[in-house]
Formats: sequence, C-alpha cells, structure tokens
Amino acid sequence: MSENKFDALKLENQLCFPLYAASREIIKKYRPYLDEVGLTYTQYVTMMVFWHEKKMSVKELGKKLYLDSGTLTPVLKILESKGLVSRWRSTEDERVLMVEITDEGEKLKEQAAKIPEKIANCVGLEAEEATQLYRLLYKILEKTE
Repeated sequence: MSENKFDALKLENQLCFPLYAASREIIKKYRPYLDEVGLTYTQYVTMMVFWHEKKMSVKELGKKLYLDSGTLTPVLKILESKGLVSRWRSTEDERVLMVEITDEGEKLKEQAAKIPEKIANCVGLEAEEATQLYRLLYKILEKTE
C-alpha cells in the first residue's frame, strides 16, 4: 500500500490545524487584556457587536458571530448579570429575544478601545499581511455558510 494514500491524514497537510492553533494562540494573547476589563474572548467579541450595533435579536447576533443560540445564551446571561446588556422578548413576536447594550456596557468600550492595538503588536504581521489574511479568512467563512 502506498504511503501517499495517507498523506492527506498528515497534520502538516491540514488547513484546519494551523487555523485552529493560530486562533487558540491569538486568543491566549488577548487573555491578560480581557482580564483587565473582566471579559472572556467570546464576551468581548459579543460586546464589540453591541458597541457598534447597540441592539439586535439573538438570531442576528448569532449570524454576525457565527455562533448558535446554545453558545450565545450563557454568554448573554453573564453579560446581563454584569449589567452590560439587557435582554427582553420582542413585543412584535415573543419568540424573538432582543438584546441591547446598557450604559454600563457603553462605558466599558473606553477601557476596551486599546485592546486591538495591543494585540496587533503581538501578532507580528505587517499591515498588508494582516489585511490579506483577514480577506482570506472571511472568504473561507463566506464559503462555509
């Protein structure tokens, strides 16, 4: 049996592995900065959406973050318990759960504003490389939807 038959099973031939490993390593770099503002990475990206959008349904939020409601619900409960967002049922359709940033959540934005620059300095990519990687990753995300 040819060894080439199993080349596709080698870790170094997998696109998913360096994506996974790089993601984990970058998220590790976020941890000390996120600890300062009291958020996990998932809470942070959720708040990033609300710092821009202010209010939306859980379904819309899930689409933006590529997360299902089973993952989002505990995140939103914690953010609500911290006073950063509020949740309620839509008056037009009570099946729809709405989420909105609070004043406290808006205040946190000021503290978090420095995080992206700190992370950019940790990654070691030139601006052009970062832009290219960003485009490629979003291309992958679009193709997997």
